[in-house]
Amino acid sequence: MSVYLDNAATTALKSEVLDAMLPYFQSFYNNPSSQHGAGREAKSAIETSRKLLAQLINAHPGDIVFNSGGTESNNMILKGAVRDLGVKHIITSVIEHHGILHTVEYLEKTRQIKLTILPVDQFGQISMDSLEKALSESEGKTLVSIMHANNEIGSMIDIDAVAHLCKAYDALFHSDTVQSFAHCHIDVQHTPIDFLSVAAHKFHGPKGVGFLYMRKSAKLHEQIHGGAQERGLRAGTENVAGIVGLAKAAELAYMHLNEDKAHILGLKKYLINQIREAIPGVLFNGRIDEGASLYTVLSISLPPHQSGGLLLFKLDMQKIYVSGGSACSSGAAVGSHVMAAIQHDPERVPLRVSFSKYNTKEDIDTLVSAIVKLYVDN
Repeated sequence: MSVYLDNAATTALKSEVLDAMLPYFQSFYNNPSSQHGAGREAKSAIETSRKLLAQLINAHPGDIVFNSGGTESNNMILKGAVRDLGVKHIITSVIEHHGILHTVEYLEKTRQIKLTILPVDQFGQISMDSLEKALSESEGKTLVSIMHANNEIGSMIDIDAVAHLCKAYDALFHSDTVQSFAHCHIDVQHTPIDFLSVAAHKFHGPKGVGFLYMRKSAKLHEQIHGGAQERGLRAGTENVAGIVGLAKAAELAYMHLNEDKAHILGLKKYLINQIREAIPGVLFNGRIDEGASLYTVLSISLPPHQSGGLLLFKLDMQKIYVSGGSACSSGAAVGSHVMAAIQHDPERVPLRVSFSKYNTKEDIDTLVSAIVKLYVDN
């Protein structure tokens, strides 16, 4: 038996989601751009999914654009805002996903924007004062891009406060909500977000599909040319089965959000208590208090130890699957930019544990027991 505690990287596909998708591989496989009845069946499934997702965030269906997921959304939004909306200045934070940081660095390098990268404190949170200072000193059209919940340490921003601050300074606001969507309620009418990014595989949907939300007043133009799909913004035949799976996964997540949150939060608190008791000197990266931390992610900072460098490998050998940080940077030769930004002691061993509704207390006990054998018994 294996223990999977790397749900911030990806989640298991729910059986109900697979069941919803299968007809669009087998029976209703038609091209949704075809004008015949079979094509219209596929198109109808897309539009039904679009309406469902819009309802979940209190948006208009026309504000939902389907694509391949978070990284594509981030690229489309950032580059499109510069090209189509006259953005000259982008403000972001040092701990954003590389889908943001690499994109804004490219835009700065090619002299398309002025770039401000805000620091974070030891908990991985930006200062609202520093954000307001950057906004007050900004010249020209400005876009703020700050992720809702960090994918490595789980620290969250007050998304409502950031959105209203941006609105006060007439700045556009984009939030990468890949980790938080379907784990937190977001109402785009209450919270004036102009853009957000979503990926289905973070909440038990299929990989390779997601959507961006785009407020009507922040209309982007064609990003991929060659067809009229997705309101002309993204040409190419739509992934009908994937879109249906995305909508079904979101529907189920919102339907069971409160009970799933209670279960997962209980596991997170249980792990905090168990690891504190078992490993003297253990610390936690980012915030761990409810409300300021995403309940699905816990970043543990283990004391220096001779087995530390091989910890992930040794856990892997026991079929205990956790992470040292972001899965997106696992092939990189350098350390985590998030850990560097929060000034994590390089001698300590970071361990990201991320939970889903399918995890149990027995999973936690197995993880803690394995760590104890490496850290205490050796």
